[in-house]
Amino acid sequence: MIKITKRAELPKTQEALINAAAIIFSIVCAGLVILILGYNPIKIFHQIIVGALGTEMRIQQTIIKAIPLLITSLGIAIAFKMKFWNIGGEGQIMMGAFGASLVALNIPSTVPSVIALPAMAGAAIIFGGLWAFIPAFFKAKMGTNETIFTLMMNYISIKWVTYLQYGPWKDPVSQGFPKIANFEANAILPSLFGVHIGWIIALVLVVIVYIFMNHTKKGFEIAVVGQSLETARYAGMNINAVIITAMLVSGGLCGLAGMIQASAIERTLTRALSGGYGFTAIITTWLGRLSPPIIMFVCFAFAILIQGGAYLQIALLVPAAVADMIQGVILFFVLGSEFFLMYKVGFERKSAKKEVA
Repeated sequence: MIKITKRAELPKTQEALINAAAIIFSIVCAGLVILILGYNPIKIFHQIIVGALGTEMRIQQTIIKAIPLLITSLGIAIAFKMKFWNIGGEGQIMMGAFGASLVALNIPSTVPSVIALPAMAGAAIIFGGLWAFIPAFFKAKMGTNETIFTLMMNYISIKWVTYLQYGPWKDPVSQGFPKIANFEANAILPSLFGVHIGWIIALVLVVIVYIFMNHTKKGFEIAVVGQSLETARYAGMNINAVIITAMLVSGGLCGLAGMIQASAIERTLTRALSGGYGFTAIITTWLGRLSPPIIMFVCFAFAILIQGGAYLQIALLVPAAVADMIQGVILFFVLGSEFFLMYKVGFERKSAKKEVA
């Protein structure tokens, strides 16, 4: 008979061993699936690494893909720490990009970048934060389901940008093509070492979010609310205020990721701007165990899979979905390892009952 018992807190070394075993098993299983599909798994994994890190340009592209993923993951981590399941990163990215574009498309080209870019970033943080505030308010006041609420708001924001792209913001000189005008030069993020300076912003945010979550009163309150509402009430915390504050910060960071994508990558506003980063960030946040430094490495690893998966199509004519499948297998095993971190599985032999004559 299988017996499942809750574990005491494991030592960090044992936790690391279980997580490492999960990753190894996931790679082995992903290799078996690739083999069943008729491809050489060693060659596939090698080409993913080559496609992501093989040249200077590929490394730059991998970093570019890691930037929005990392910033969005940091925002989602703050909400998840509070056990507020923010599935709306995609929509918050879009609304942040909308806020940044609102500034970029209306600010004169004579305004210097040192003024235009911070104004765009501020607008993005405000719009992303306000978009996250809506489900937070209803959760705090009415106890609504934040998972469904934030998920549905993704589609509203995407349709809003689609409306702008095909309607009032459509560039009149685009010859009928549904396109919003490109940003002026003062609204474009500059580059450093071949990559836009979003990578510096992302690294600074890792430090800031780590300090915020681990060494500030508000970060402590967020953690307590996530662990036990009753404890938070007993300690005299204003739970509604904590929920709303955390989501304003969470949505603001996701909105900033939208500004970076709009300014540095698309150089305009488009309905495809978010690129699924809001959904992928849910995975990287969970795999990073809500720790900003670990999230940073997980995001870079996933960026390697994204960039390497795109390269597979060119190098081996392999569908990029193969890389998505590898991500899914890794996620399955790592999330499965959470069970073994929390519970101990053993076997118990049933003792036969003796009949008393």
